[in-house]
Amino acid sequence: MTGTPQRDLDHPHDLVGIGIGPFNLSLAALAHGIPGGLSATFYEQNPAFHWHPGLLIEGATLQVPFLADLVTLADPTSPWTFLNYLRSRDRLFPFYFAEKFHIQRAEYDAYCRWVSTQLPGLRFGHQVDAVRWNPERRLFEVDFTQLDADGEAEALGRAHARHIALGVGTEPYVPEPLKPLADAPGVPVIHSADYLDHRERLLAAEHITVIGSGQSGAEIFLDLLRARPAGAEKIHWLARTEAFAPMEYSKLGLEHFTPDYTRYFHALPEPVRDHLVPRQWQLHKGIDADTIAAIHDELYRRTLHGGWPDAVLTPGVNVRTAGRVATTKVELHLEHIQQATRSRLTTDAVILATGYRERPVDRLLAGLDPYLRHDSAGRARIDQDFRLDLDPCVTGHVYVQNAEKHTHGVGAPDLGLAAWRSATILNSLTGQEPYPLPRRTAFTTFGLERREAPRIPAQAQELTPLTRN
Repeated sequence: MTGTPQRDLDHPHDLVGIGIGPFNLSLAALAHGIPGGLSATFYEQNPAFHWHPGLLIEGATLQVPFLADLVTLADPTSPWTFLNYLRSRDRLFPFYFAEKFHIQRAEYDAYCRWVSTQLPGLRFGHQVDAVRWNPERRLFEVDFTQLDADGEAEALGRAHARHIALGVGTEPYVPEPLKPLADAPGVPVIHSADYLDHRERLLAAEHITVIGSGQSGAEIFLDLLRARPAGAEKIHWLARTEAFAPMEYSKLGLEHFTPDYTRYFHALPEPVRDHLVPRQWQLHKGIDADTIAAIHDELYRRTLHGGWPDAVLTPGVNVRTAGRVATTKVELHLEHIQQATRSRLTTDAVILATGYRERPVDRLLAGLDPYLRHDSAGRARIDQDFRLDLDPCVTGHVYVQNAEKHTHGVGAPDLGLAAWRSATILNSLTGQEPYPLPRRTAFTTFGLERREAPRIPAQAQELTPLTRN
């Protein structure tokens, strides 16, 4: 294995990005457009860009408009817009006549891959192993391993950077009661992130259970339902939430995904933020109303000739424990939260649409731990410009993407704020304003304006007695 050439040591990058998902891809695209140039390199361990490949179900759409691409809401003149992608594929007029405000997920994935194959400075097949601060050079050191086509280590390297952008994304979340089954070979318990890889096997199962009430769970339930014969669907859909609830999609409700709300949320006290986030689940964990309608329509269609579909939809259910029955079945021990009743369900396959959690970076950032500052819950403190709060002796900045829900609110994982956040990071990094950003983005005023009470002169405070003539 070989190391990094001396040239990299003598010419550090302005920015090194770790991870190439949509958010760091957005940052790379906007960094490419900065006048005068910015030396930026981004590393990703996967061999190419892929966005949730296991959930690119036919017909599934984004829950944000196509304007929420990588760059448009910060720079609509960028060459990396979704519309320019369509133009490069001679598809601009068909898209115009299609009148689709919400594009399919597969199309968004293809658009991002188009950007990733043309944008300079992206290094796929590079796994970042560690990040350190070098006080003598006043630079970050980034150790990485270059991988071959089979994912095996091929060479070691080190890059130096003035600033870091951490965009390693999230990882599938598997509830504790189901972890042993999900990790066991041959047991049909899979996370929704891997749904398409196992779809044929799942469809062959006699009985299927979907767990999770969000958009992924709804899309998978609908896809399975459409593929199963009428009267013999044999699908259970279980959810812990009290209802299969629609996502908040009113125009004023959507203003929670604006920079205005992000700034408001960041300024709230930590205990208030922690109390607020779980209560806002319907803003980002509900189901698209069109998907709910499609599910009901499909269920209704199956009653036209009498009888009911063999499908059970039950919200308000918690999975207490789970185990194997023989070698081919799974037994779920269920508890209804409101009824306080318990039951068992035997099934042949389980799909966990249980969402994602922030990917741990403790090991990656172990070299920075002495410099990191944390909140009362032990989480990283992140300032308004998406920078980790580091000891002042560290003159470089570490920016984070989609790891700041506890400080910036429900908009952290939302694609609609990607370009704005990237522009905010680049404005902070350069100390200039290559991307002028709007001062106001919402009709809602989320808090009271802080105004000091007018000072009353001392003489004006004296009361004059009232007299009658």
